[in-house]
Amino acid sequence: MGMASANSGGSEGMELCIFDLRRGQQEGQELDKILFFFPADLPFSTQLSVIGLSEGLITFTRIFSPEAACEVIEAERHSHVFYEAEPDIWMVMVVEKSKEAEAIWRVEALREVLKEIHSLFMMFYGPVREMLEKDPSGGQIRAHLYPFVMDYLSDFLVGKKIQLPSFRDCLKECGTVQMLTVGREAAIEVQSLVRVLESGAGATHCYSLILFQDLLVSTTLSPDDTINLFAYAVQRLSPRALSSGVSSWSYLRRGSTPSHVVVGPTFATVSVSDQFHQLHATSPSQDNSYHVKRPLQHNRWSKGKDGFLVTDIWGTETGSLIPSTPTIWLQQTGERMYLCAYQYKSLTLILLVPLSSILNGEQGVSLVKQQVLENASLKILKVEEKLSKGWGGENAYHVSGYRYLLIDDDRNVSRASPPAKVTTLAKESLLAMSKLREEVDLEKSRSKWDNADRDKDLEICIRAKNNAWVIARTTRGKELYMVLERANETLLYASDAFERFSDRYCGGAFSLD
Repeated sequence: MGMASANSGGSEGMELCIFDLRRGQQEGQELDKILFFFPADLPFSTQLSVIGLSEGLITFTRIFSPEAACEVIEAERHSHVFYEAEPDIWMVMVVEKSKEAEAIWRVEALREVLKEIHSLFMMFYGPVREMLEKDPSGGQIRAHLYPFVMDYLSDFLVGKKIQLPSFRDCLKECGTVQMLTVGREAAIEVQSLVRVLESGAGATHCYSLILFQDLLVSTTLSPDDTINLFAYAVQRLSPRALSSGVSSWSYLRRGSTPSHVVVGPTFATVSVSDQFHQLHATSPSQDNSYHVKRPLQHNRWSKGKDGFLVTDIWGTETGSLIPSTPTIWLQQTGERMYLCAYQYKSLTLILLVPLSSILNGEQGVSLVKQQVLENASLKILKVEEKLSKGWGGENAYHVSGYRYLLIDDDRNVSRASPPAKVTTLAKESLLAMSKLREEVDLEKSRSKWDNADRDKDLEICIRAKNNAWVIARTTRGKELYMVLERANETLLYASDAFERFSDRYCGGAFSLD
């Protein structure tokens, strides 16, 4: 197309901005529309140039598609990835194209990063628009967005480079949860524990979420709230996150991988480590008067003597040294909830209690925790024991000879080959799978906007340069992606291997018969 974003000046590789189309429409007030910009040290003229180009592209594409403006613009030197987080609140990521083989990414994977930033922000602070309405100056939202997004991006920082999803992450899916498969007896025990947890809290609308290791065991939350809380729990609350001090965002860099393997791709070369290490000093909008909480900070959670996880992120109760209990907002109901997390060995239990049901603050929360320990301790021990006995380790879902990704869109659940196994694939295989997934993404997007039958079946097979077979099938809200590097020369052999996998591990959902 010949277009290119504004020269990035002090950074190279990536820019990320959040802006409000309803603000800064009069001459001389253009800066009002900028809510967040990374890198923050770019001149305002450069920031406005990037946002102005993005705003122009949005306005232009709305002429042809009023209900859905652009999602991506592929220019000669850059990709512009768009996400309308809320009405007229836009997030845009501009990534520089490179001739390096590593600089190959799926646009939808980058959009999922933007979606996750916004979803997690909403969980802790509520809608961006509501904060703007409370403080029309924009100071409050900027003071919250800057540290939050920077804390989020810090998980992708390796040395002085930001490493976001590329073709090496093509067998992972953001925006989904990974479930633990449990037997009938264990499932009965889990259901019994959930009833005790939610009834023992003494409130009417409690919710719970249970994890074993980094896998979801049970949830009584809505799908969207489950995805958000699951992501945060894996990133900051799981035994792995607490013990290592290093978290892995949702679907990126999870699991044990050899030290010589670069799991995070290198498409953005941004020398911005100082911005992370000196966050408060470099923030253009940080104002201590707003009392900004930073829930994504590292190493701020620990396990207390009673088994409950504690943090000082939310400050302390007035006139006390006791840390305040964390709170989140539920997307489905709009309720504000206390977040009480308990951990026993590999089992993590999260209980959400409405603020409206606790009349005396931290004293009431302490009482709820005490009731949980009294009523559920034995059941917690029993559930952890049963799940541990049935746990097959990090390679529990490895299937010899296959590298796969299974997605259930209706349930927002995914299962994949362990990351350490995926790293054994040749680069050519991963590149072919990334290309195949782009084709599926494009077809799904067409069906969505054309109001076509979204349940129609789709099958794509690609023979990679290294002779590996790369296959995708979608049917009735489910997707299965597979790499077969040791398949025979014929497509028939690869198809038979795919069918065997479907019959054995997917209940025949992807079988052609």
